[in-house]
Amino acid sequence: MGSTKHTGPIKLPSRPEPSLWVSKVPFGLGKIKPHHIRDTMKVVWENRDSLPYAYRILTQGVCDGCALGVSGLYDQTLEGPHLCTTRLNVLRLNTMPAIAPETLHADIGELRKLDSSALRKLGRIPYPLIRRKGEERFSRISWDEALDLIADKIRSIQPKQLAFYLTARGITNESYYAAGKVARLLGTNNIDNASRICHSPSKTALKRSLGIGASSCSYKDWIGTDVLVFWGSVAANNQPVSTKYMYAAKRKGTKIIVINPYHEPSMDSYWVPSIPESALFGTKIADDFYQVNIGGDIALMNGIMKHWFDMEARQRGSAIDRSFVEAHTTGLAALEAHVTKQDWSLLERSSGLTRERICEFAELLARAKSAVFVWSMGLTQHRFGTDNISQVANLALLRGFIGREHCGVMPIRGHSGVQGSGEMGADPFSLPGGDFNEDDIRRIENIWGFSLPRWQGDIVGVTLENAVLPENHERKLKLFYTSGGNFLETMPDPAFIGRCLESVDIRVHQDIILNTSTLADAKEAVLVLPAMTRYEQPGGGTSTSTERMVYFSPEIAGGRMGEARAEWRIYADLAARVKPGHPALDSLSSAQAIRDEIATAAPYYDGVQHLRKKGDVFQWGNAYLCEGGVCPTPDRRGRLLPIELPELRKHEGHFFVTTRRGKQFNSMVYSDTDPFNAADRFDVLLHKSDARALGIREGDAIVAYNRYGVFHGRAKFDMIREGNIALYWPEGNALLPKGVYEPFAGIPEYNTTVILEKAETFHAFKDTKYVERRIAELETEPE
Repeated sequence: MGSTKHTGPIKLPSRPEPSLWVSKVPFGLGKIKPHHIRDTMKVVWENRDSLPYAYRILTQGVCDGCALGVSGLYDQTLEGPHLCTTRLNVLRLNTMPAIAPETLHADIGELRKLDSSALRKLGRIPYPLIRRKGEERFSRISWDEALDLIADKIRSIQPKQLAFYLTARGITNESYYAAGKVARLLGTNNIDNASRICHSPSKTALKRSLGIGASSCSYKDWIGTDVLVFWGSVAANNQPVSTKYMYAAKRKGTKIIVINPYHEPSMDSYWVPSIPESALFGTKIADDFYQVNIGGDIALMNGIMKHWFDMEARQRGSAIDRSFVEAHTTGLAALEAHVTKQDWSLLERSSGLTRERICEFAELLARAKSAVFVWSMGLTQHRFGTDNISQVANLALLRGFIGREHCGVMPIRGHSGVQGSGEMGADPFSLPGGDFNEDDIRRIENIWGFSLPRWQGDIVGVTLENAVLPENHERKLKLFYTSGGNFLETMPDPAFIGRCLESVDIRVHQDIILNTSTLADAKEAVLVLPAMTRYEQPGGGTSTSTERMVYFSPEIAGGRMGEARAEWRIYADLAARVKPGHPALDSLSSAQAIRDEIATAAPYYDGVQHLRKKGDVFQWGNAYLCEGGVCPTPDRRGRLLPIELPELRKHEGHFFVTTRRGKQFNSMVYSDTDPFNAADRFDVLLHKSDARALGIREGDAIVAYNRYGVFHGRAKFDMIREGNIALYWPEGNALLPKGVYEPFAGIPEYNTTVILEKAETFHAFKDTKYVERRIAELETEPE
């Protein structure tokens, strides 16, 4: 933990800077770009039945969109108001009325005709529902009946057959904490959260390399750093408010570098709606793009370090901060031996970049006095995600870019509350304020007053797979309790996930809306419990941003949804039926009581108990973790780790494939058209030279296939690295392998290799051995 305090928001320059303008044509007329004014007017129209309440949410509440942490309309980085389309898009989830009874209780077959976007627009879940085996529609059920049924099932099964999952849909720290405590009280360690499918490798890698589990710096450090690197992150699309920070950084002379297989238009230029100059003329953001192969980042980073050691051999201190490395790291000799033996031809082939380009980037970083590395799922959603992040840590340690102003490593979160999920213990590998180890187990037992199960809980992917185990297996999933989440649209191999969901005895969906997973059958019953939003919860709630700011979001006066209850209270009420009168439940009696206990159970959250009103915030760990280079590891040093190249092979004519987000918030799609490149959801983004080699013209019907599935789409030529293609997520999930998890953090594999063909070729030969033979070629690739 650091001692330097965050100094609060800073002012933007008042004078314009025409050299950063994208175009002198006002508002980017004629260009492919988001239409912020039109989108804002659309949101106003959608919320016309509750505009005063919507206004109070925006001006009093903490954003329930991405994890940048905007409280009301203000944050801790820049002065002035902030509002983005992501927040506006999710606003309607908080203000819309209840689902009409005739729709809610319609035949399940009719509801299944709707996709998740249509289901979301139906409205909020107003009261508890049940659909038993063989029933074709949901029936109303009382809270007492629902909780008693769930409690009876919990008592009838073994704890290893019970699992909980929490998404990050506006969920507060109080709810994460209550769920983690209740799960352990009920005897299970099978509890997981949404970070498992996005940033779990970030925490795992940062823990092993630096001893920390979160961003080491703040957003403010972007502004004025020499180099700001976005690695596998499309922050302009997924965290739009961040473009204002990028604008401020550019005005301070910061170079912005983007490393991504796709030359992302939104990171090239952006019209920041809350800055008049940028709203009118746009802002050039990226100074350079390094278009790596999908999965080629480790090779790039090994190449950077190889060049640094070559520079060091010629002139000591020319690339590596020797004083920092000697004082604050271990493993330099092993790392140097590892990277210097790397073959340049292999590094070029794996990364997709030439030696000249790699050395150019290496020298840019070597000249820099400061840098911040920001990354997202382009680095984490791989079977080698943890190694990717440890490589980033290697770069930061070798240059001393840790623990001081304008320096740091930052996994930029996509959910408003997900940073707090593991910190509150809603994780099979974590307990509040610590890890799932004997010391932390004993510490938490002393606070909670009951014994914790010692067996290792499962990650959510394995939990789902456990549903299809034999009936008498000790880990056969029989009751799955999920707060939010739509596994049919977030996990690889949706058809298999559907079978898993339907193999559970009882599924509980605690949520504010219906989605396609809610409508899947179960062997005994599906229960749906209506949850409050964070703005409705009595006593308010807290959430933790990417930069470790813990914000208080107050209860906001306005309409309330039928019988909806605070999520933390539902967990407490359930536990009280299974363990009536247990004293551990006393601390779950109110939001304030939960915060009081969090401050004890997670010592670095001491201060959360004092957050009581709008605008209250503190930053745990202060401005810089590893301040002065001192890491919270046993020897107080960062670990330099040799990282092997992942085995990446593909046959001639095959392609690396990854998934892309369009106009959506996580799996919630808000438009069929991507506002940054005009692609639709079934377009396949590929390089025109690859298309030419296959005789594909733009707009042609094409098929991408492998041994996992088939995707039918249309060719769209775009600026993506040759040999790579991008599909939209979740539409492309059918091509992804099931049961393949990163070995350290457990994130599913979200990248694969495919054959790409014109649809007429694929269908002409589909009844022969042609397709089977071509797929068989893929069997030589690593799992």
